[in-house]
Amino acid sequence: MGLLWSIPVISRLLKYVLVLPVAVWCASLPSAWAAPSVLDAQLQIRNVLNTGSGSFRLVLNPDDGHLYYLKVNGELYRVDLSTQPGRTTSTLIASSGAHQVTTAAGLAIGSDGTIYLTGNTVRTNHTVGTVTKGVLNHSTGSRTWSILAQTVPIPGGSRIFNHQMNAIALSPDGQSIYVNIGARTDHGEIETDGGLFPGLREAGLTTIILVLPSQGSNIVLPNDRAQLRRLGCLFCEGVRNTYDLAFSAHGELFGLENGPDRDMPEELNWLRAGHHYGFPWRMGTEDNPQQSPNYDPTQDKLLNPSYYAVSHGFYQNDPTFPPAPTTFTDPVLSVGPDADQIRDPLTGSSLDVSAQGKTIGTFTAHRCPLGLTFDKQGALGSKYTGDAFAVSWTAGLASGQTGEGPFADPSQDLLHLKLTPLGTTNYQVQVTRIVGGFVNPVDTELIDNKLYVLENGGSQGIWEVTFPPAPRPLLADATWLANGKFQLTLRGASTTNYVLEGSVDLSQWTSLTNYNGSDAPLPFIDQAAPPAQRFYRARPLGPQ
Repeated sequence: MGLLWSIPVISRLLKYVLVLPVAVWCASLPSAWAAPSVLDAQLQIRNVLNTGSGSFRLVLNPDDGHLYYLKVNGELYRVDLSTQPGRTTSTLIASSGAHQVTTAAGLAIGSDGTIYLTGNTVRTNHTVGTVTKGVLNHSTGSRTWSILAQTVPIPGGSRIFNHQMNAIALSPDGQSIYVNIGARTDHGEIETDGGLFPGLREAGLTTIILVLPSQGSNIVLPNDRAQLRRLGCLFCEGVRNTYDLAFSAHGELFGLENGPDRDMPEELNWLRAGHHYGFPWRMGTEDNPQQSPNYDPTQDKLLNPSYYAVSHGFYQNDPTFPPAPTTFTDPVLSVGPDADQIRDPLTGSSLDVSAQGKTIGTFTAHRCPLGLTFDKQGALGSKYTGDAFAVSWTAGLASGQTGEGPFADPSQDLLHLKLTPLGTTNYQVQVTRIVGGFVNPVDTELIDNKLYVLENGGSQGIWEVTFPPAPRPLLADATWLANGKFQLTLRGASTTNYVLEGSVDLSQWTSLTNYNGSDAPLPFIDQAAPPAQRFYRARPLGPQ
């Protein structure tokens, strides 16, 4: 029988480890949960499926057009979406018996249907991270599973703060995969695992993003940063736990990072080859105070005793903390208006950063940002076209409330991320809550103008959020008919009304017909006697 954990413990695991056992639910949970609600009247939301416990990755398979969700026990399901209530179903298509991944952590699917999984195996006091791939035989529908890459044993086993291998993403051309291996510490403190690894903080295979050939086989990843560089496998470093990776429409890689037990911002990073993102010396745009020789944790207003690392004395005066090795790349800077609370280091009170005209790098502490998705096809309309989205797993704390969670911030929501480049060095992001009331949302995926959100709590639901579609340009096919008449076939945006007009001289225009922009093309036959020449134009009249 698996372990039975309560929600606060699961929250700590998501924050610290994000590798969950199969049984993550306890009998004390309420039987009914309030449905999430949209915060923008342009959006609609509905529940399409309840997935059962342990679901935490949601990915579109570009080969067959279906959503797939992954459970921590390695079970992988295909979703058959329906527009009819209660008619969406899911089918088990692979389990650990086929691919041998018993503790799954990440999922990506290539354009040819190849499935990539990450998982971790604890061997006594070490952890081995594995990238497994399943190549699809389209003629038989079967998959051949093999190991693409595997780490040597990394010091640290089943304990808190050992974040292990998790997020995985395919490059836009499908030739490379990017894999996160998180920190083995909370904030760079010494973690000896009971004295087995004296003086050890991080290791060569921790706090890094790897880049690997998607066609690779049985690649051995050494626990040595210099060797990883020589092998061409080290993409960037200094990440604490980038649990979700995604490419933008411009082919830029971004990652969401979960922060430490101290009240320091959690990050969205623009990840670039060779860059160092600061951990453990810098988190958000703030320095880790434990590197200071004069650090006194009893005077630190950003330490909340509800958190494990604080209550167990992991924040301490640390004279052997190593000096920073290089200059660091800052996270994306948020201008708010949402998810941008910080602690005042002098008073410990909560401050709204954007209300003071300042920035934060990037989100309120302890939100646990997950599920990064970009509108790469420009399928969304209104203010959302081409933008990014993320969810936040941890429930927020009301003003004055104590405990674990983001302070003065409701969290457990869907965020709209509007990114603006700051020259060629970084991005700025406007962050707005657009759906609230999820229960531990853990991942997102976009199909056309519908964004799907997977919950790891409550009813374990997949929710469909419908956005206004991007305006479709009006297209017209023109042809002469056998009877000498001229025909135009109009195709326009489904939410727009048009008027078709004609003119013989481009100065005087006559209304010929109205077109409501429905998906069905409108054939228009000009019944007038054909002049020597005639011009046509269709003007949008506005939304329906």
